[in-house]
This record gives sequence, C-alpha cells and structure tokens, in this order.
Amino acid sequence: MHISDLIKKTPTPHLIKTLKNQKSSPNWTPQLITQTLKSLWNDGPKAFLLFTHLSKTHQSLTLESFDLIIDILGRMRDFKKLWSLVSEMPRHGLHPSHKTFAIIMERYVSAGKADRAIRAFSLMQIHGCPPNLQAFNTLLDILCKSKRVERAQELFRALRHRFKPDTITYNILADGWCIVRKTQMAVRVFREMVELDLSPSLSTYNILLKGFFRTGELTSAWSFFVEMKKRGCVPDAITYTTLVHGFGMAGDLDKACKIFEGVKEKGCLPNVATYNAMIMVLCKKGPLERAKLIFSEMENKGYEPNLTTYNLLIRAFSHDGRDMEGALGLLERMREKGCTPSVQTHNILMRSFCEIGEVERAFEVWERMEGEGCFGNLDSYNVMLSALCVNERREEFLRAGKMVVEMVERGHVPQRLVFTRVVNGLLLTGNQGFAKELLRVQSQCKRLCREIRL
Repeated sequence: MHISDLIKKTPTPHLIKTLKNQKSSPNWTPQLITQTLKSLWNDGPKAFLLFTHLSKTHQSLTLESFDLIIDILGRMRDFKKLWSLVSEMPRHGLHPSHKTFAIIMERYVSAGKADRAIRAFSLMQIHGCPPNLQAFNTLLDILCKSKRVERAQELFRALRHRFKPDTITYNILADGWCIVRKTQMAVRVFREMVELDLSPSLSTYNILLKGFFRTGELTSAWSFFVEMKKRGCVPDAITYTTLVHGFGMAGDLDKACKIFEGVKEKGCLPNVATYNAMIMVLCKKGPLERAKLIFSEMENKGYEPNLTTYNLLIRAFSHDGRDMEGALGLLERMREKGCTPSVQTHNILMRSFCEIGEVERAFEVWERMEGEGCFGNLDSYNVMLSALCVNERREEFLRAGKMVVEMVERGHVPQRLVFTRVVNGLLLTGNQGFAKELLRVQSQCKRLCREIRL
C-alpha cells in the first residue's frame, strides 16, 4: 500500500503509532512530503499531525511543504499554529517567502479579518522577507477580490509613495471596482494611470470590458471594445471570451455565437477558455444540444476539455435531475481521458442526487470519491447533512451525526443551521446521548453555535 493511502485510511489518533510501526520507513523525499500533504488537503488535523511528526524526525522539509501546511492551517482558521510554524521555519534553514505571506494574507481575508492581513504584511520585514511592490500588489489584489476595494484604495493612497505603483497596481484597483460593479470608479483609475504616463495593457482593457458586462452596460462594452481596437490594442482570446460570455449571459445568444464564430476568421484562435465560455452560455441560456455540439467541435479541433469544461456539462446534465445517467457518463469519460474529477465535480452530482431525493446514490458518489483518495470538503458535508435532515428519520439523523463527528475530526466546521438541525433531530428522535456527544464536539469548533442546550 502506498504511504499516502495508508495515511488516509489510518484514523488520526493512531497515525503516529502506525507510522512508527512501519517495518520499512518510507524515504520521505521533499516530493513525497508535498504529494502526501496535498492528498490530505481536506483533512487538516491529519496533515498537521503528519507534518509535526516529520519535523520532529528531522525530515527534509522544504519551503513548499511549509507553505502547504500553512495554507491548510489558514483554511482551518488556526492562526496560532500557523504563526508557530512561521517562527519554526528558521530552525529548518528556511524563511517565509512572498508566497508564504500571500497565503497568510489571503487566509486572513477569507476569515473576515482584513486588518489582520494588513498586519501580516507589516510583519514581513521582521520575518526576513522585505515587502516590495509585488507583495503590495498581492495584498491589494486579495482585498479587491474579496470586495474590499475601498480598503484597498485607502491602503494604496497611504503607501503609494513607499511602493511606486505600476500598471499591474492600477489594473488590480480597476478590477476591484469592477467586481463591486462600480465601473465608473474603474474608468477613473484608468484615466489616472494614463495621466501618470503609465501605458494601459491589454489586461487593463479586458478588465474594463468585463466590468461593463458585469453592470449590464452592453452598449458601453461594445463601444469600449471598438475604441480599444482604434487605439491599436489587438484583442486576444481573453477579450473574445469576455465578449462571448458577456453577451451570452445577457441573453443575446445570436451575438455571442456570431462573435465566437468570428474569432477564427479574425486569425485569433479561440482557446479552451473561449470554448468553455460558449458552453457555459449554451448550458445556461440555450439548448443543451448546442452545448454538446460545441463540446464535440472542441475535441475534434484538438482542444483538450479541462476540468471546467466537464464541470459545466455535468452541472447542466444533472440540473433538476435532467439527465443523471448522462452526467455520470461524462464523469467516466473524463476519467478515461485522464482528467481527474475534483471534489467540486462530485459535489455537483451529490447535490443533484439529493435534490431529486436519491440520497443513497449521492452516497455512492461520495464513497467512490473517497475511495479514489479525494476527500469531501465543507460543501460536500453540508450538502449531505442537509439531505439527511429532510425526512426527519431516526436512522438518517444518526448517520448525519456520525458525519458531523467525521468532518470536525478533519478540521471542517459545519454550518450553524445544519449543526442545529442535526442536534435537534437527534433530540426529537430519542438520541439524547449522541446529541450530548455532538455538543461536546462543538467545543472543538469555537465558531459553532453555543446557545444550544439540552
């Protein structure tokens, strides 16, 4: 049995003992450590336990392995352990990099702690990683992508004299304003960079073009597209992908299809993303049969469908239980083509089976997913737990309770509403003992509701 399979199958409390009892200890190369940590992405406590064991046995830990476990701890919102690892890095002859701090800042922002992310940025120098313009741009980008563009703009004004902004800086801010649907603010950023003699890049134009579509300004989007060409900016595959997606999702399928077909005539070959945009539009706004035809054309012309392609089609096939067998057929096809299904792929199928009341088939998908070494994530658990609570049956509440225990052991926190439904369901069906056990489990998850009492 491969070491990563052994680790996955071993209960967390027995992991270290199992590793120590191995007759022949594996050669923990940096590559094997990284591979194993990646496989444990959705089982954070086990990943951290393994990493701690390897650290104590003086294995060759690399910056990449530290970044991985720091990211896992950040996902679990265990920032105390995260910073202890940052402090431990010099003992292994390592120092946190700009990527390390990018991970930390992104995890703080994801946890709703933007000020902590900015504080982490200010600590870079202390940890031997002097901040530069690239790191500053990364922080701004993280803030903007989380819809905190006003905070990013304040930070930009405060530090622009310390970190001289470049085109990338302005692109990040423009994108931030577009994300929150304030296109005119993005246009203001565009004008400011031009006034500072910074040349807008093709990315700048593509960002603003996408911004117009986000706010439903189709006429402005097309005028801007025409204007960018007049200024000598040659559209690329991303530009045309934006146009196809923008017009298609706005309901103008004819224009989207015309642009898609016209791309080839203009000498700008579409890429996989362009095909995916067309497939998405047809899956959501047009007949599914046309999406299938585009998928076939894509393969016939030598474009390899990727994970996004398959997920789009599987979602369309399984929507409202439209064609679950067809969706499962696509799952097998992607496996045959060497495209590994992700946890999101399985979540789409499990959610669809649950929505049509076929919970056991959803569990079949779950079991195969985990059998292939792909652990369920928070979304997977919440989908299954919600489905188990629908019929209010004793055995299903028991099954749900066991899933709650398992997910907490793997470092996931159930949604408050879901946790409450499971506990109340156990109480109503005469399982007070198990309900009490779950309430003890909640002490491991500080963010679970604490107002539930027996």
